Amino acid sequence: MTPDGSLLKARALHKAYGPTPALAGADFTIRPGEVVAVMGPSGSGKSTLLHCLAGIIRPDSGTVRYGTHVLTGLGDARCSALRRSDFGFVFQFGQLVPELTCLENVALPLRLNGTKRRDAERQARDWLARLEVDGAATQRPGEISGGQGQRVAVARALAPHPRVVFADEPTGALDSLNGERVMGLLTDAARATDAAVVLVTHESRVAAYADREVVVRDGIAREMAGTA
Repeated sequence: MTPDGSLLKARALHKAYGPTPALAGADFTIRPGEVVAVMGPSGSGKSTLLHCLAGIIRPDSGTVRYGTHVLTGLGDARCSALRRSDFGFVFQFGQLVPELTCLENVALPLRLNGTKRRDAERQARDWLARLEVDGAATQRPGEISGGQGQRVAVARALAPHPRVVFADEPTGALDSLNGERVMGLLTDAARATDAAVVLVTHESRVAAYADREVVVRDGIAREMAGTA
């Protein structure tokens, strides 16, 4: 953890794409086991903030600290290694590998981290069961529903036991019933493993699963009153 007890902390992040500013001094903090919803209108900078926090893109200025690491000072190879070992990702459309079965998709990050195939697949089966999609283990992503696919994506994100899960509009492509189910399973499983969740969303019903909410507007992040 960082000296103040936070797990991931960003200060004064600025990022521009050409003449267009995306972040204009954004701050962010999350603690172990905490679920924080990052809200804001389209184009506000919330996805850019998530990508900076995860070390996917580098801010033009400012710092991101993860535990004892200063992500903004690490090389690409070290950032990639941290994303494989310590971070999990859930995207709006799942981004499962279509050629692999659901079991193989969930086992993939474990295999990339050096886990033997048998052990990786055993852990993957456990996570598919935990996310209530064990029946889809031998199917490919194109053979299952969108709601099932997102639960497989959640299982893949959590299988390596990450310390932080980054979820970017994880229910954006789902109907309300499937969205509620995915959010319930995601937050319950993350809290059970003490993983922090950075949840980007524009939906208040999704943000309701978080411990607190941060609103990004014009590239600046502000704590929503009454959610701390």
